[in-house]
Formats: sequence, C-alpha cells, structure tokens
Amino acid sequence: MTTDPLLLTGEVADATARLLRTMAELDAADVAAASLLPGWTRGHVLTHLARNADGFVNLLTAARTGEPIPMYASGDARTADIEAGAARPPATLLDDLRGSSQRFAEAVDAMPVEAWGVSVETRRGPWPAAMLVWGRLREIEVHHVDLAVGYQPADWPEAFAQRLLHEVATGLTGRPDAPAMVLRFDGFRQELVVGDPDGAPTITGLAPELAAWLIGRSAGEVLTIAPDGPLPTPPEWI
Repeated sequence: MTTDPLLLTGEVADATARLLRTMAELDAADVAAASLLPGWTRGHVLTHLARNADGFVNLLTAARTGEPIPMYASGDARTADIEAGAARPPATLLDDLRGSSQRFAEAVDAMPVEAWGVSVETRRGPWPAAMLVWGRLREIEVHHVDLAVGYQPADWPEAFAQRLLHEVATGLTGRPDAPAMVLRFDGFRQELVVGDPDGAPTITGLAPELAAWLIGRSAGEVLTIAPDGPLPTPPEWI
C-alpha cells in the first residue's frame, strides 16, 4: 500500500474507467433512481463525483501556484451545484464526469515534485497535496458502490481495500465513540486493534468486507465475531 500520488495515478485511471463503463449503461430512469445515500439519486452521486474532481483540481492548482484557491466556493455552492446537476440526462452526466476526471488527471500531471508537500484546505481540514490522489481514488471506489448498480465492495482491488481498512481503523483509534475491537483479515494473518483489546470482540473477514462495514456500506452479514454476539456499531464515517 502507498500514498505516493504518482504511484496511485494508475489506480485512479483504472477506477475511473470502471465507473465510466458503469455510467455508460445507465438510462434516464436509472440515474433518477435512489442511490444508497439517503436523499440522493444516482444523479446526485454522479454529479458529486464530477464536482469533487473539479474541487481537487482547485486544490492541486493552489498547491502548484501558491494562490489561495478554495476547493469549493462555499458549502452552499457545493450543495447547489450537486442539486442543479442531479437531474441531467445520462449522456450529460457522463460527459461531465469524463471531462472533470480528465481535468483532474491533467492537474496531477502538472504538479512539480515540491508542490506535493504543500498543505491545502479540504472540507475535512488541512491535507498535504500528496493525499489528494488517494482522496480521489477513495471517492470513486466508495461512491461507485453507492450507485447500487452491481459494483460491490468485493469488487474493490485488494490494495485499495487494505489501504481503506487501515485508514479507517487508524482513524477510529482514540475516538471515544468507537467500540473496542480487533479486526482480523487476510487469512487471519493480519490484525488491526481499535481501543483496548482486552476483552474486545474479534471480528474476522476479508479486508473489503471489513472496510465496507466500518464505513457504513455493509451490515457485516458475512463477518464473524468471537465471542458470539452482535457486531458492535462503528461510529459514522466521514
């Protein structure tokens, strides 16, 4: 697993290609149907993905030029753009995502080495610009699942699933609302510990299924828990 932006660009390109192939098969009724995200249609999710790419272009440009360019003009503007774009025809949605993805790829290509270490202000706080490529990959893979069109966490590439699982589990460490647990995966060879392991349940499964459960994209039906009992409830993910 890596956070090196240049090593992740191929994964972003592959994930984008998978998403665009999915989009190409959707008709007007499909994009107007509900996604897995409460209150959002598939059109909302697809528009969000396009605007997220443009927002990351803004941050990459800020890191490269030193100009204070925000990710979005404002939170309200972000919401309005998603609402305004959600009901567009499938072909328009597809062209928008294809174009914004290309702009993101070009912005990555334009980054000088020294600019990757610049801190930029995301909606979740400051990030080094080098994290934006991983952030884009995460957006694509997770929201592809949110479209509810057959792409499942089990379809995530193994490297992505493991990276996501480590990131989410690490982020839970120290959170007072996170239940203590031991996550066992990769054929029982690896463990991640959240909270105090003494007396904590051990939850076992494949990395994609564990990650999907932790981020609220799965109820964890295929996971096992020892000792027997209900799965704990992870806190809300980002």
